[in-house]
Amino acid sequence: MDTDDVNPGFTLLRVNNTFGLSPNLVQLNGKYYLSSALVRQEQVISDKTLSIHGPCISDQNGLIDVASCLHCKTWVSTATKWTTRPSNQWPSHNVKQRIIEHGVLFVPIGVKGSPNEDLQWRISFSVGEKLLINTFTHTQLICYALLKILLKDVVATDSECKDLLCSYFLKTIIFWISEELPQCAWKPNSLIPCFMRCLRRLIYCVKYSVCLHYFIPDNNMFENKIEGRARDILYEKLFTLHSYGWRCLLFSDQISKFHQSMPNFHIEPHSLYVPEVVTIVNSSQLQSANNLVTSMMKIRGKKCKISKKIVSCQKSSIKYLYTYFMSIACSIRAQTLPLTSTCSNKYQYTQYRSCLSTLQQNIYHDAVSGWLMLASFFYKTKQYNKALRIIEYSISKYTPAKLFRSMDVLDIDHRILKLKTIQKKSIVQQWKIMLVDVMIFEQNSLLIPYELLREVENDMCSIQTIQYAYFLKFRCHYHLNNAGQCQDSL
Repeated sequence: MDTDDVNPGFTLLRVNNTFGLSPNLVQLNGKYYLSSALVRQEQVISDKTLSIHGPCISDQNGLIDVASCLHCKTWVSTATKWTTRPSNQWPSHNVKQRIIEHGVLFVPIGVKGSPNEDLQWRISFSVGEKLLINTFTHTQLICYALLKILLKDVVATDSECKDLLCSYFLKTIIFWISEELPQCAWKPNSLIPCFMRCLRRLIYCVKYSVCLHYFIPDNNMFENKIEGRARDILYEKLFTLHSYGWRCLLFSDQISKFHQSMPNFHIEPHSLYVPEVVTIVNSSQLQSANNLVTSMMKIRGKKCKISKKIVSCQKSSIKYLYTYFMSIACSIRAQTLPLTSTCSNKYQYTQYRSCLSTLQQNIYHDAVSGWLMLASFFYKTKQYNKALRIIEYSISKYTPAKLFRSMDVLDIDHRILKLKTIQKKSIVQQWKIMLVDVMIFEQNSLLIPYELLREVENDMCSIQTIQYAYFLKFRCHYHLNNAGQCQDSL
C-alpha cells in the first residue's frame, strides 16, 4: 500500500514482483501499480452487455451490481486508531477482534478528479460494518431505517438535495452515536429521543460540512461534497423537518400509510394566569378587523385586490396582516366554488384547479383548520389517500402547545411564548404558529362532507377542529374499506 499523497480512506497498490507483467499494471515514477480503472474495464471488454457503474459492473438492465474486490487479511495501518479508540460499551471486545481478524477490502474506485484517480483503490470495511449492524438492538435498527426513509421520501424529493446524502452517511452517524451512548439507552421506549438525537447529529454534520469516516476519522466524507448553496438548502430542509419533532416522519408516504395510533402527551394546566397570552389570542382590534374583512371577502373580486396589496406592500408586518386576511377570505371563497359541472370536462377541470389554488392560500390564519379545509376538498373529490395524508399532518400539529380562544393557559404555552423567536413575531404570525381555530362551514358550503350537508342548510356551521379531523379520517378509511383504521378513528 502506498498512501502518500492520497486522500484518507484510499490507497495505491504497488506491485513489487512484476514477473509476467499483468495488462492491468501502470508504471509511475519507476514503480508498477495495479490500476483500478483497468480492472473494471477488463470485465466490460470481455462482455459487451455489461457496463461500469462506479466501482461496480452492472448488467444491461441495471438490476445487478457486482464489485470485484481484493481482500486484505491484515488490518491496515490507516485504521489503527479505531482498534485503540476507547469506547463506552459498543462494540464489544469480541466483535472488534472479529472485525480486525477479517481485515479490509480494496474496491476499484478512486477519488473523483484527484491525481492518479485511475490508480486509486478505496479501503472498504463493508464486512466489518455488517458485523457491527448485527449487534444492533431493534431500536438502533429502527432509527437507521427511519433515517433512510426520511432521506428517500422527503429530503431526496428536492432536486437540489437529491444526490447529496446517501445511506452510508446515515449508517456512519448511527455508528458514532452507538459508540457514544451506553447500550441501555437504545430501548423501545426511548425510540423517539434516539431518533431525534440521530437527526440532530445529521443536521450538525451538514451545517459544518463534516462527517468523519467511522474507521478512518481523517477521512471527512463531506469534504468537497456538502458545500455551497446546495448545503444551505439541505440544512434548511433538515432544520425545518426537525422543527416538527418526530412528526416530520409523517411527510413520508411509507410512514403515513401505517396509520398507527400516535402517543398522547398530557401536560397539566399551569396555575398562573398570564394576561399577555390572552391578549395575543383575543386581540379585540384584530378580532374586529377580522370580522369586517370576513364579511367583505364574501364579495367576489376582492381576492385579486388583496393579492396585489400583499405583493406591493413594503412593510413586512402589514404584509403578514394582508396574508392573514387573504387566508380567511380564501377559506370562505373556496366553499362557493362548485366541484362538479354539467358543462365540459375542461370547464370542470378549471373549477377544480381554481378551488385547489384558493385552498392552498387558506392555511395562513391558524395552524390546523386551513389544512383540514384542504383535506375536505380532497375528500369531496374522492381522493381519500391525499385527504388522509393532510389529516395526519393536521393531527400532528394539534399539540398541547397550541392555543385556543379563551382557553386556560398551560405551562408549556407560557414557556413557548417567552421565547425570543416567538416574541419577535407579529400577532398574526403568532396566530399562524400557535392558534387552532374551529372549522367554519358557510351556509350551503360546497366543501362540507356529504354526510353533514343538513348542518348547513339554513345557517353556517362550526365544528371543533380535532373532532372534525377524526371524523373525516374515519370517513376516508370507510371509503377505502380499512376496517381497523375506522375503529381507531372512532
